Amino acid sequence: MKKTLLLVCCSFSVLLSKAQDSTSATSKPQEVATAESGSENKGKFSFSGYIDTYYIGNFNNPRSQSNLGAAGTARVFDQRAGQFSLGLIQTKIGYSTDKVDAVADLTFGPNADLGNYGNVVGPLGQGTTALAIKQAYINWKTSDKFSLMIGQFGTHIGYEVIDAPVNYNYSLSNLFNNGPFYHTGIKGTYAFSSKASLMLGIVNNVDSWRDNNKAKGIIGQFFFSPVSGWNVYLNGIVSNEANKDSLGKAVKGNYSVFDLTTTYQITEKFYLGLNAAIGSQKEDFQGFAPLKTGTSKWSGVAVYTNYAFTGKFGLGARYEYFDNKDGARGLRNNLGQGSSVSSITITGNITAADGNLIIKPEFRLDSYAKPGGTNTAERQQFEDSDGNFTKSSQSTLGIAFIYKF
Repeated sequence: MKKTLLLVCCSFSVLLSKAQDSTSATSKPQEVATAESGSENKGKFSFSGYIDTYYIGNFNNPRSQSNLGAAGTARVFDQRAGQFSLGLIQTKIGYSTDKVDAVADLTFGPNADLGNYGNVVGPLGQGTTALAIKQAYINWKTSDKFSLMIGQFGTHIGYEVIDAPVNYNYSLSNLFNNGPFYHTGIKGTYAFSSKASLMLGIVNNVDSWRDNNKAKGIIGQFFFSPVSGWNVYLNGIVSNEANKDSLGKAVKGNYSVFDLTTTYQITEKFYLGLNAAIGSQKEDFQGFAPLKTGTSKWSGVAVYTNYAFTGKFGLGARYEYFDNKDGARGLRNNLGQGSSVSSITITGNITAADGNLIIKPEFRLDSYAKPGGTNTAERQQFEDSDGNFTKSSQSTLGIAFIYKF
């Protein structure tokens, strides 16, 4: 462990401000300059955030009004159909100087509880205030090329983030749902230039402020920009997420995700993105056991594109395929078996109120592989109006309103 810590500390660097890392602000923050006593170094307070609310209808008309399907994992946040719902309220407070950024990113509401699920149990049990902490970190900029960040921060894995104003699509992908949300630990990046940098870090585990074992995870990211407008991120995490056994002894498990995220602003109006990931797991994942012994794998790929017809209206599409046939992740079918799903999402993007209000009408279709075997007509993935699981696909149509400040 000492060798690992030394390696990581020697490689820490300037924090990346990339789109898939939710440490970036959701809108231009309000800033208030303050002068430090006895020093010419001036710091700035910033305050930003957003509120989102939505309505989604389900063409299957499920009796339970649930979009979650048989396994309860078909959607990340937009879980209810046929009703108006509140998404998330964010308040992000920061204080910055030339050398240090301190950020408290607090969220409230149903999506905040789901996104910060690992913080639900605190030192005093249920009902902890840590559930409101989406991010809380200190970023020490030791030089123009090198900095350290310590605390709880959003994951570097993946294309999408929790923040609704940052994503083009409102509903989130299965790649996002089955990947890490956040980490608690220390990280940093060395910027070789404005077109290349390397980040390494040590974290407790995945999606929790507390460690479920003594093992530490290693995270990393290599960024490079081959040409103007084209960004490439190679991301990874390797960790032991297995719980201790009944005697309190460590279990030698392994959890890893390797991820490619790339974005290309082809023209001023046309944008293209790609996210591909492969993961593996040995032993349980924080108590969630895979379906088979040995190593289980999963993978997925998503293609994103959007076109800005005007400064106030655009249209985007996402196609995704996610393979969990080994059953390592929670995306399973009605028989408890591993499954796979293809998804198509089409989202409009309308801005109003000087760009602070974003309106997103959205259609989404999810098609799951039908379970094998006999007598499975009512053991499909999705519920019908009678409460029977007779549907292998689900189509939803909704609209989201997001106000950022």
